[in-house]
Amino acid sequence: MEYYNYIKSLHLIFVITWFAGLFYIPRLFVYQIEASHKPSPEKEILGDQLRLMAKRLWNIITWPSAILATIFAVWLLILQPFWLQQPWMHVKLLFVVLLIIYHLKTHQFFKQLQRGEVKKTSNFMRLWNEGATFILFAVVFLVILKSAINWVFGLVGLIVLGILIMLGFRVYKNIRSKNPNA
Repeated sequence: MEYYNYIKSLHLIFVITWFAGLFYIPRLFVYQIEASHKPSPEKEILGDQLRLMAKRLWNIITWPSAILATIFAVWLLILQPFWLQQPWMHVKLLFVVLLIIYHLKTHQFFKQLQRGEVKKTSNFMRLWNEGATFILFAVVFLVILKSAINWVFGLVGLIVLGILIMLGFRVYKNIRSKNPNA
């Protein structure tokens, strides 16, 4: 089992790159949606470039990272099955399921925008962008503290984080309405 830490390191590396993709792709969606409202030829030039960037990010970084992070996670659980007896791990796995659902829903948005279909607003995508943040906070605290008992404090913390993000979003929206170039 001397290679356990290597597997754990690879799992962590691919979790980080997976989240990097999940953090950046909605920003590209925001830019794609905003580009779709610009006049020609700017609309087409920006749209083509942003679709290409999103395609490369999604297919070369995000999807492979999600798959490899999952493979290494399963491998770790096979090597150390006692983790599955820990209540905090059950909660963590629930958040992993939520992350996979978030990833798949983001994939739907990706496919729509690749086809040039704009069904959501840029403000929706700015808020959507925070979904991965909530999951990241929850998983990191669960893994570090290894406690599902303090879930009430964790839930309160996530609510406070949500409130702070919403306040930040409103402040940004106000600044942007006064200065569209911000």
